[in-house]
Amino acid sequence: MDLSGKTVLVVGLGRTGQECARFLAHQGAKVRVNDLRSAADLALEMGALAGLPIEYCSAGEPASWLAGIDVVVPSPGVPRDNALLQQAVARHIPVLGEIELAYRSFRAPLVAVTGTNGKSTTTTLIGEMMKAGGHRVFVGGNLGVPFISAVSNDWDWAVLEISSFQLEWIEQFRPRIAVLLNVTEDHLDRYVSFADYRATKERIFEVQGGEDVAILNRDDPWIWAMRNRIKGRIVSFGFTEVTEGVFATAGEIIWRAGAGEERFALDEVKIQGVHNVENMMAAVAAAKCAGVPCELIQTTLNRFPGLEHRLEFVRNKDGVRYYNDSKGTNVGAVVKSLASFNEPVILLAGGVDKGGDYAPLNEEIKQKVRRLVLFGAAKEVIAHALGGLTETVIVDDLQAAVREAAAHAHAGDVVLLSPGCSSFDQFSNYAERGKVFKSLVQKL
Repeated sequence: MDLSGKTVLVVGLGRTGQECARFLAHQGAKVRVNDLRSAADLALEMGALAGLPIEYCSAGEPASWLAGIDVVVPSPGVPRDNALLQQAVARHIPVLGEIELAYRSFRAPLVAVTGTNGKSTTTTLIGEMMKAGGHRVFVGGNLGVPFISAVSNDWDWAVLEISSFQLEWIEQFRPRIAVLLNVTEDHLDRYVSFADYRATKERIFEVQGGEDVAILNRDDPWIWAMRNRIKGRIVSFGFTEVTEGVFATAGEIIWRAGAGEERFALDEVKIQGVHNVENMMAAVAAAKCAGVPCELIQTTLNRFPGLEHRLEFVRNKDGVRYYNDSKGTNVGAVVKSLASFNEPVILLAGGVDKGGDYAPLNEEIKQKVRRLVLFGAAKEVIAHALGGLTETVIVDDLQAAVREAAAHAHAGDVVLLSPGCSSFDQFSNYAERGKVFKSLVQKL
């Protein structure tokens, strides 16, 4: 994509916006950046781009900034109903998301992974499998390093975690292998309905052709129903035995293709839980479709330690095991985390409510959760939805929640931070929340 001499407006100066602005400036574009924060609040971000010919417009969204603009590039955190984006659409100015912008300049094939839960684990696991096969692999996207930062380097593959936000402004984005793990209610504070959110997730397959691969969770009825709408070759994963695709037994993951079969033992695997078996099945499917040999996949499964803040074991104190699942920012994630335990659980939950239904937690709460400790902005909302199902305590913040849990935990219990909410009421992100939790637990 030739950007030289084009005037491009980047909306939002978070990490992705910064990388887009830097890329565009190096491509010879005339770059303008807009952000609602004041110039003083943007000092750090603007300092990171010092020396580049970039014009800034802060503390507002004046429509006049669209004058002479050839392309608008929104950061993923900027919603579709943003005034500048809506004005750009009305004026027929192209709006390209960061992954679309990067894709048009990237020359290697892509594996793209989306879903409500499990994206980061699955993306990282696929990347490790492909690296074990000797490939030069970029691993990033929503996972941490923006895709646009990979464009200038030479890669054999890119493995990308893709959020629904990133799929909102795509046109030509076409993964060689696309994976949809699961879809449960999330981000209903951004989408008008669950159907709108699901439809955005499905866009990952939108431009695929017959030579591409679509990996689907056949145990998710809505995902499996889309197989007739997808042009790519379908490869499925799930827990029921199939003659083609991937399935799991109590001790193995099995890949079948044509007359062939490969088996991957789970007895030495470090990551636990039903949800991680799903993640591993999806990763095996993607790695096999990319040509990674069986023995390298098995070695990677055995060595993979899991990711920080994803059902992460913190410590055992007096027979009580503490787990950090701060990445559990939606109800579906909490359901899967609770399903990983047979022991009594003291569940720490709360944060910023995302507009979803808490009812899917009812059975797990009744069966697994001995005590529910709620904190943060959504504590009253969650208490109203779930408080009658088990003993429930409301506290002000995470520090008080940890103290409360520790005071009432018995040997054999699990104390689980799996908030079911975003973190932005008391923390900058889920990672900060998880690190604070771990620090508090270590000080007990």
